[in-house]
Amino acid sequence: MSAVASNTTSLIARVAEGLRDRIIAGELKPGERLSETALAASFDVSRNTLREVFRLLTKDGLLRHEPHRGVFVSVPSAASILDIYRARRMLEGRALAGAYPGHPAVARMRAAVAEARACCAEKDWQGVGSANMRFHAAVVDLADSQRLSGFYAQVAAELRLCFGQLRDPELLHAPYIEMNAAILADVEAGRMSEASEAMERYLAQSERTILAALARVTPGG
Repeated sequence: MSAVASNTTSLIARVAEGLRDRIIAGELKPGERLSETALAASFDVSRNTLREVFRLLTKDGLLRHEPHRGVFVSVPSAASILDIYRARRMLEGRALAGAYPGHPAVARMRAAVAEARACCAEKDWQGVGSANMRFHAAVVDLADSQRLSGFYAQVAAELRLCFGQLRDPELLHAPYIEMNAAILADVEAGRMSEASEAMERYLAQSERTILAALARVTPGG
């Protein structure tokens, strides 16, 4: 690969990561139409480069292209939510089961819990959601695998799109702050089996909540 081609590929990957981060942060909503002009200016790239980014994220399922209409942020289905939670159980439960209390990611888990509590006090539910996403990314980082952490970033972006469809962000996020704190306490005390089991219960409850809320906002649901 030539140096020019390598630099172009690197730029596309960097912008794709930035756009994925905006989805994870809740800045881009499900069904939102994306402006090529605005995003190209925001990332300081050409529209041709941005179209390559769009193609990449469309392949990943985060965007969809509608002929003659443009590019839109994807809207996850109930089936995709079930698949997301299947992947989360495989990633997060196993990462916790094999973790150790002194892992550097534990400090990031602790910081995320503190941030979520602070945002909750301010009724900043989007902030709580973002802190929650960082907590679970840190859980996956306990596995010490760049590939798994990279894969989870994709899962997290799809998960945030699920959240973005729901009308009650407090119900969606508030109950899980202290559940995260309890999982953190188990990890810090070296109770890895208990932490893994608690995460299984957490994910089962979260999955039920999202599917039930989605049914209420889906026509015919």
